[in-house]
Amino acid sequence: MKAYERLLKYVQINTPSDENSDSVPSSSCQFQLARALVSEMKEMGIGDAAMDETCYVYGHIPATPGLENSPRLGFIAHMDTVTEFTSCPIRPQIHENYDGGVLPLGDSGRSLDPAMFGHLTSLKGKTLITGDGTTILGADDKAGVATILTMAEQLLNSQLPHGPVSIAFTPDEEIGRGADHFDIPRFSADFAYTVDGGAEGEIEYENFNACEATFTVTGVNVHPGSAKDIMVNAALIACEIQSLLPRSETPAHTAGYEGFYHLIKMSGMCEEATLSYIIRDHDSDSFDRRKKVLRTIEAQMNEKYGPSTVKLKIRDQYRNMAEMIKPCFHLIENARKACETVGATPRIQPVRGGTDGARLSFMGLPCPNLGTGGYAFHGPYEHITVEDLDTVVKILTELVHIYSAQE
Repeated sequence: MKAYERLLKYVQINTPSDENSDSVPSSSCQFQLARALVSEMKEMGIGDAAMDETCYVYGHIPATPGLENSPRLGFIAHMDTVTEFTSCPIRPQIHENYDGGVLPLGDSGRSLDPAMFGHLTSLKGKTLITGDGTTILGADDKAGVATILTMAEQLLNSQLPHGPVSIAFTPDEEIGRGADHFDIPRFSADFAYTVDGGAEGEIEYENFNACEATFTVTGVNVHPGSAKDIMVNAALIACEIQSLLPRSETPAHTAGYEGFYHLIKMSGMCEEATLSYIIRDHDSDSFDRRKKVLRTIEAQMNEKYGPSTVKLKIRDQYRNMAEMIKPCFHLIENARKACETVGATPRIQPVRGGTDGARLSFMGLPCPNLGTGGYAFHGPYEHITVEDLDTVVKILTELVHIYSAQE
């Protein structure tokens, strides 16, 4: 089966994770895809394929005779999607021989337009896969699942010598919990790659340091007619807090290695208000400085409006995996070599986000990320090409070949 055929099948199983749920996985729909993948893996010959009680899928392809001592290489993708644009059934659309121009997405009124997505002209002549403009496509990360299993099927059906290969599919990556219950001993790999997002040929081993921060402001509400020197308007203080952060250091004004403060939610009335942020920076010293800025603002507001008026809570989320990957830089060099061997242009760049691989790397499993060939994730403009999916399968297969020669 081709990778795109698998993708078309998987995306029609709706699997949004739920950040408001405390269950594991966060949404029961993820079990449906997990069960289907276990069945498919067993049918192709992965005899130990299984799903655990927390919806993690594991399977192993034993080494061919003589290569049992090769490095144990793993591949990981996630089964869940974002929640946004998933209220309708996902109906993938195939556009053969794309002309590189404006492409209407069904009857949604939305279109893929090179004026918005400049890379579209480079996809001219390829077979494009999209949604119908009302939903996500779900290639993030079902394209990763599809390419890994297509690679696995080719290994099992060919005479290609290879070392041991581990495979895992995880739930809840989109809400930051994808590594929470990952069983590293059961996975049994020396090194691994997540295959998740990004154009084919992308190689990522640097990600943001990340935390979330919440300001809670407690005000004093009295009748406005007699409020002089008594009222403390929490909503106004919340606005003041935001005004103290640098306007140029937001996601809309930063790129590459530049960090940011991102206000993701605010609410408030006179008596209480909250501001919720995510804070990101690749450089650990700059990241610490950003947290210090927030603590300084908290102190300034309490000095101005009274003790305990403002309370700040900071929770660290993940760290830059670069420090864990650099001692295993063969993972990056071999990924570059694999891309070049199959005719893909390797592009090493930082992740402006986080990955399961970052947490797994700090858990003892060095795990950079490889792109799947997709674009415009997390919205109705998401798209990917058949040809790029095929290229990613070739990259993964070549990596297995490279590590099989490194006993």
